[in-house]
Amino acid sequence: MKIVSQIKEPVSREMELFEQKFFESMSSKVALLNRITYYIVNRKGKQMRPMFVFLTAKMVSGGEVNERTYRGASVIELIHTASLVHDDVVDESYKRRGFFSINALWKNKIAVLVGDYLLSKGMLLSVDHGDFDLLRIISVAIREISEGELLQLEKARRLDISEEVYYDIIRQKTATLIAACCSLGACSVKPDSPDVETFRKFGELCGMAFQIKDDLFDYGETAIGKPTGIDIKEQKMTLPLIYALNTASEKDRRWLINSVKNYNKDRKRVKEVIQFVKDAGGLEYAESKMHDYQDQALTLLDSYPDSTYKDSLKLMVNYVVDRKK
Repeated sequence: MKIVSQIKEPVSREMELFEQKFFESMSSKVALLNRITYYIVNRKGKQMRPMFVFLTAKMVSGGEVNERTYRGASVIELIHTASLVHDDVVDESYKRRGFFSINALWKNKIAVLVGDYLLSKGMLLSVDHGDFDLLRIISVAIREISEGELLQLEKARRLDISEEVYYDIIRQKTATLIAACCSLGACSVKPDSPDVETFRKFGELCGMAFQIKDDLFDYGETAIGKPTGIDIKEQKMTLPLIYALNTASEKDRRWLINSVKNYNKDRKRVKEVIQFVKDAGGLEYAESKMHDYQDQALTLLDSYPDSTYKDSLKLMVNYVVDRKK
C-alpha cells in the first residue's frame, strides 16, 4: 500500500474532503438506505478512480481544483459503486474485497434498488448543478460498460473471440470508466480544451493495461502455490488464451475449445489448459501488449510540464502493471 500512499500524496487534502462530500451525496430520508450506504462507504477500496480525477484536474490546471471536480469524482464513484452492487447480483457473488456483498446481507431485490438509487443520485448531482458536459462523459461510460458486458456474454457462448473483439470488450468494460475519470478531471477545470480528449485516451490506455494485468493474475500462483484459473472456469476468453488458440494446431485448438466449453469445472483439465497457454507463450505475449499500453500512456504525459501530479500519474501507470493483486 506504500506506493498507493505515494500516488495519493499530492491530492491527499482533496481526497479527505471528497470522502466527506461523497458520503453526503449518498444521503437519503430512508433509514435502511442510509444504513446500507454507510456500510458501502466503510468498506471502500484504494479509491483509484477519484485519485485519477483529482490528479488529472490538478495537472491540467497547474494545481487547482473546483467544486465541479469534487462533484465529478462523486458522480464517478456513485456510478461505479452502483455498477458493482448490480454486478454482484448478476454474478451471484456474496463477497467483495473480503466483505459480504449487499445482496448477501440484504438480498437481491434490495441490492438492485440500492444500485438504482446510487445511479440516480449520481445523475442528479450533475443535473442539479448544470454539469451537463460532465454528465455526458459519464453517460457514455455507462452505455459502453453495459455494451461491453453484453458483448462478452454474447461471445462467451461461442468462444470465438478474436484479439480485436477482446480489445473491444475490455475497452468498454474496464478502460472506459478510467477514461471517464481522467477526461472528467480535465473537463472539470478546462472544459472544451484538447486536454479532455488527451486524458480520455490516457485513461483508456491505463485501463487496457489494467485489465490485461488482471487476466495475467489468472495464470499466477495463489498463496498455496496453485494457479487460479477462475477465468477459464467462467469461460472468459482472455488474451493469453486467445493467443494460445490463434497459434495452436487445429487438433490442439479443438482440444482447447472443448476443454473450456465442457471441462471448465474439471480442476485437472483446467490445470492442463493453463500449462498449455504458458507453453504456447501466451503470458509473454499478453505482457508485451500490456507494456505497449503502459508506454503509450506514459508518452501522452511527456508534453506536460513536470509536477508532483505528473509524477503521481506516472507512478499510477506503473503501479497498474506492477501490482501484485
